[in-house]
Amino acid sequence: MDQKEHNSSNSERTLDAEDSAPITTEKQDEQKSERDLEAAKSPQPDPKTEQNDPDLVTWDGPQDVENPKNWSNKEKWVLTVLVSIFTFVSPVASSMVAPALGTLGRELHMKSQIEVEMALSIFVLGYAVGPVFFGPVSEIFGRSRVLQASNVFFLAWNLGCGFAQNSAEMFVFRFLSGIGGSAPLAIGGGTIGDVWPPERRGKAVGIYSLAPLLGPVLGPIAEMWCAEKTTWCWIFWSSSIFAGVIQVIGLIWLRETHAPTLLRRKRARLVKKTGNEKLHTAEPPKSLLSSMGGALMRPSRMLATQPIVQVIALYMAYLFGLTYLITVTFPVVWSEVYGESLGIGGLNFISLGLGTVLGVQINTLFVDRIYRRLKAKNNGVGLPEYRVPSMIIGSVLEPIGLFWYGWSVEGHVHWIMPNLGIAIFGMGVIMCLQGMQGYIIDSYTRFAASALAAVVILRSLCGFGFPLFAPYLYQRVGYGWESSILAFIGIAIGISSPFVFWFYGAKLRALSKYAAG
Repeated sequence: MDQKEHNSSNSERTLDAEDSAPITTEKQDEQKSERDLEAAKSPQPDPKTEQNDPDLVTWDGPQDVENPKNWSNKEKWVLTVLVSIFTFVSPVASSMVAPALGTLGRELHMKSQIEVEMALSIFVLGYAVGPVFFGPVSEIFGRSRVLQASNVFFLAWNLGCGFAQNSAEMFVFRFLSGIGGSAPLAIGGGTIGDVWPPERRGKAVGIYSLAPLLGPVLGPIAEMWCAEKTTWCWIFWSSSIFAGVIQVIGLIWLRETHAPTLLRRKRARLVKKTGNEKLHTAEPPKSLLSSMGGALMRPSRMLATQPIVQVIALYMAYLFGLTYLITVTFPVVWSEVYGESLGIGGLNFISLGLGTVLGVQINTLFVDRIYRRLKAKNNGVGLPEYRVPSMIIGSVLEPIGLFWYGWSVEGHVHWIMPNLGIAIFGMGVIMCLQGMQGYIIDSYTRFAASALAAVVILRSLCGFGFPLFAPYLYQRVGYGWESSILAFIGIAIGISSPFVFWFYGAKLRALSKYAAG
């Protein structure tokens, strides 16, 4: 490492020390060693190339506040919370219609039960389409523009759902709003990776991972009362108002984080200032058509060729399918099995919300600590596999919660028991999701948005399909045996997946042209 890089590394450590709490000299030495090794293994511009090419536009070291990695902790957390809120909006809309499906089906003259269930599920089908476009495009035009444009698209079509006059209009409007609402699911993880280093990324990923699960939980809680007190139209209008408020906040505070996009803007600004048309970034110049073609193919190519993406997509698809299955069947459990009203029954969704929040709180206490400890034992070199321990814990809790919930409902035991089972299930799911999303971001840092888009495709298809077959399976085998069947599937996938990553993850990444490093 030359003197220039050494001074840059020292300046970065000074900035981080200002943002963090006082630490011991021993801890400072440990962090110094970690940062030096991280800098050494991270892709760095060749100093000789920089010296020989004065027209190359790069970051101006740790004092360059345009570089998201150099932002203060406060700025990074504001960005993290904003992205998580954008990610929260569309999952709320995806499930909010569940309490009013019966009324909506009657008023729009839906002729079969599967049509009624389609009014909920077709929104999630849009999640399988949008990320294929939004994820790659954000790696060309930047995260902020795509996030805000997609939110406006979502808002417009979601608002239109409240004016639908028949089932065809409802299905089309819901599908299109689902496409718009899918962007944060594909882009958010890449945004987190843009600003946070790996050893401090766990808590941010935890908050971001909570949004897609908490949305389907809180949506029905609020909308069950809305469904009782007013028309189903206000279910869509109220969520559109919420999306509009978030849009205004995003216009004010949401900043761009995609480094290549920011460097291109920097280059354009310098050209205008100096008149030097020879200025360029490290990325080779490409036509817009060429860039778009390669980017749009990337998620599908990664899903087809990357075993890491395939395994995570399979397990995440199963977990999301379960979450939406429970969202659809929960109101039926409390109204038919426990005889509760629509509004009171909706309060039981709180147990799933508490489970996910508690899972995030527990996981974030240890995830970064475990990562740093394992990294120190590996001579200061961090690996994506250090996200696996939280996946193992979550994979154990998830089937336990399913067994508990299903047989509690089957036996008509006190209402607190199925709620406890669902809370345990929620803890397991969020721990798995947090570990898997962290693993994807760490493995495919530059192409994290495309990798997450590939994962979202399969999980969205399961989120669409599971609620359609769930009621029929419950009718045939009962709540106890259906939950047991799903739990056994979870054991088969969930217990094996973390061990695949732990023992073979490094070899799989070494074979990938997309993986970081």
